[in-house]
Amino acid sequence: MRRSRFRFALTLWLIQLGDLAPSSELFGPRCNLSVPSTFGAPGEAAMRLEIEGLGKCYRGGIWGLRGLDLELGAGVVGLLGPNGAGKSTLLRILATVSKPTTGKVLWNGEDVVARPEPLREVLGYLPQDFGIYPNLTAREFLAYIAAAKGLRGAVARARIDGLLELVGLRDEARRPLGGFSGGMRQRVGIAQALLGDPRLLIVDEPTTGLDPEERVRFRNLLSDLSGERIVVLSTHIVPDVEAVATDLVAIDRGTLVEHALPERWLREVEGRVWQWTVPSDQLASVRERYRVSGALRRSDGVEVRAVAAQAPSPHARPVPPTLEDGYLWAIERHRGSVP
Repeated sequence: MRRSRFRFALTLWLIQLGDLAPSSELFGPRCNLSVPSTFGAPGEAAMRLEIEGLGKCYRGGIWGLRGLDLELGAGVVGLLGPNGAGKSTLLRILATVSKPTTGKVLWNGEDVVARPEPLREVLGYLPQDFGIYPNLTAREFLAYIAAAKGLRGAVARARIDGLLELVGLRDEARRPLGGFSGGMRQRVGIAQALLGDPRLLIVDEPTTGLDPEERVRFRNLLSDLSGERIVVLSTHIVPDVEAVATDLVAIDRGTLVEHALPERWLREVEGRVWQWTVPSDQLASVRERYRVSGALRRSDGVEVRAVAAQAPSPHARPVPPTLEDGYLWAIERHRGSVP
C-alpha cells in the first residue's frame, strides 16, 4: 500500500496539493455543515462513480462545493460551468488529490476517501495546469511518468509507443517538450493520463489555449477514448462537449444546476430562443436585460440571439435552440434571473 501511495504521489508532482481555494472559486456563504442533498441522476450499473452530498469548505470558511449529488456511468460526461463555478475543486476531489469536507465519493460502491487505492489504480488525470520538464523529450517524459505509475520494461515501451501513435506524436517523440506547441503539450498530457489504461479519465479545461484545429482533434480523441470508461471533461466552452458528450452536468457557485442528456437540455429551452435585429447603439442595453448567446453585425444593425421566457421584442422570432442556449437557460433559471 505504501508503494502504491508513493507512485500516486509521484504522478502528481506537477500539481500543487495545497487546500487553499483558487481565487476565482472563493464564493458562497460561510461554512455551515448542515447542507441537505437535493439532486440526483441515473447512471450505469457496470461502472459507477457516485457522489453523495459532496461539499468542500476552504480555510476562512468559504464553500467551494456544496451538497453535490451525482451518479455517472461509462461515456463522456461534459462538466460545464462558468469560471469559478467549482469544476476544478470537484475534479481534484474525484482524482483523490483533495479531500471533501462533507459527503463522499464512491467508486463501484467503495469510499475513495477512506480507501483511495482501488480508484487510483484505474485513474487517469490531466489537470488544468499541466506542467512539463522542457528538456525531456516526449518519450522520456512518458517513460518517467510510466515508472512513477509502476510500468516497467517492454510493457511500458509498448504502451508509450501506442499512445504516441494515438495522439499523433510518433514522429515528434524525440523532440524536447520545450519546443512543443500548446496543442502538442496537451496531447502529451492526455498520453500520460492514459498510460495505465484508466477506467476513469479526468481532464480539466483541456482545450484552453488551443487553436480551432487542435480543439477539434482533441475532442475527437476524447470521443474515441470513451468506450468502456468514464471520461469527465470539464470546460466552460459548450462547443467542446457538444459533439462528444453523452451526458451533461452543469454546476454554478459550487452547486448542481442540472444533470441530464443533451436532448433534454435542448427540449427545455425549446421556444425560448429568440433572434432579432437591433441598432448598434442599443446592443449594450440588450445585453444588460437579456442573456445574449450571439451577436452578428450586419448592414442594418446587429442580429441578436438571446434566451428569454418571453419574446424580448415585437420583432423577435423563435429559432431552433443549440446546446449553448440550453446551458445558458439552465444557468439563468438556477440563479433565478430568467427575463
